[in-house]
Amino acid sequence: MRKIYIIAAVAFTFAACKPSVKISAPVSPGSATFTNYLAIGNSLTAGYADNTLYLTGQINSYPQRLFEQFSMITGDRGAKGPFIQPLLHGNDGYPGAKLIMGVSTNTCTGTSSLGPMSVPNYVADPLDANVYVSPVNNGQINNIGVPGIRIADYIVPGYASIFNPYAARFYADPAGTPMKELKTMVNNLYPTFFTFWLGANDVLGYASNGGQGRGADSAAPVFGDFYNPNDITPTYVFEKLYDSALKIASSTGASGALINIPDITSIPAFTTIPADGLFLVRQSQADSLNAFWHTSFPDISFKIGHNLFIIQDNAGQTRQAVPGELIILSSSILNNITCQGWGSYTPILKGSVLTTDEIQFIRTATARFNDFIEKEALKYNLAYVDMFTYLKTVAGGIAYNGIDYTAQYVSGGAFSLDGVHLTPRGYALVANEIIKTINAKYHSTIPYADVNRYNGVIFP
Repeated sequence: MRKIYIIAAVAFTFAACKPSVKISAPVSPGSATFTNYLAIGNSLTAGYADNTLYLTGQINSYPQRLFEQFSMITGDRGAKGPFIQPLLHGNDGYPGAKLIMGVSTNTCTGTSSLGPMSVPNYVADPLDANVYVSPVNNGQINNIGVPGIRIADYIVPGYASIFNPYAARFYADPAGTPMKELKTMVNNLYPTFFTFWLGANDVLGYASNGGQGRGADSAAPVFGDFYNPNDITPTYVFEKLYDSALKIASSTGASGALINIPDITSIPAFTTIPADGLFLVRQSQADSLNAFWHTSFPDISFKIGHNLFIIQDNAGQTRQAVPGELIILSSSILNNITCQGWGSYTPILKGSVLTTDEIQFIRTATARFNDFIEKEALKYNLAYVDMFTYLKTVAGGIAYNGIDYTAQYVSGGAFSLDGVHLTPRGYALVANEIIKTINAKYHSTIPYADVNRYNGVIFP
């Protein structure tokens, strides 16, 4: 079988140190009160990482880091515990296996290499499927982040019981709507401060499935009020439900911070495999591919060096990718490129590619949603955390106490092995960006978390 090589996208590095963080000003809450803190959000809020939810990820979530820093405020306006999260029992993942770094053998080449792989011999912990019971008498839960939840889901009856096992673990009424659940949680805790990070999944589902849905602000419910997860949520639905949820979150008069949607197209799940990742080392390889495609597709051509992959676009047409188009990272894609000739003798299927028009739908929707979130922050007089800009800055490279962070897959330190969610260090970076914005808005002096105390990607 002919061997076609793809550019190695992963370089493995690891560093650890224990620098100190100096607090140069007295810790003050400013004009906000942090006594009862509630975190509202999706997988990023829940501490999801490495393609699943697991205990260590939860206890390293950014809300946990925020609570710890809010607790450093003395007096009656500092955060008071306990900070309750619906914790799992183990670290192998729920409801699916966690990705870890390990040594595996390529089935077609017979070579072994270090890279991401699922936990060997994974068996789900049966206790993790049980309904979570809060240890606090009133059923208090401070982190209600639900992996996978969209703004579009907030008025779907039975959302927890029918669509989302993460929500089913702790929702007081699985047959109700997430909006009703939010009201229950707010009335239960009566928060004095909240963070609100929702909206990413309203575009991520479309992106993760290669644009195989409606992206031009034209989606309609598939039944009842439920939208296809592969569609981008229509703007009017997003705005109406976001505002309704925010009214509930702020109904106690709480201060808070709204966090906008990151640039989905700049995270490792979409940037690790370059469009020109087909690397040919011999002229005979180029000649063979040119001969294979020339009769039916005379515009396709190959040369020694970097070449654009062969893809199937959203219309089902076979062509070479164009610069800027994105190949979606997954273990199956890497295996099919290496072993099955995807991108060279066989087109990469459209569900694994984001074409230029699909990328534009994602970016346009993200910009619209973020504009609205910023307006909501002004309307409700809340802090507005520009995570879109911050994570793009991380992608370009930042340093924290002598440690460099980027969005490079595996070696960058900030993103976990699923290429979408963060490592404990990444979540600490996010917590600090939120703290920076809170301090600016409320004139507080909350200290930053020491990012380098926490793990990045763990190597065997």
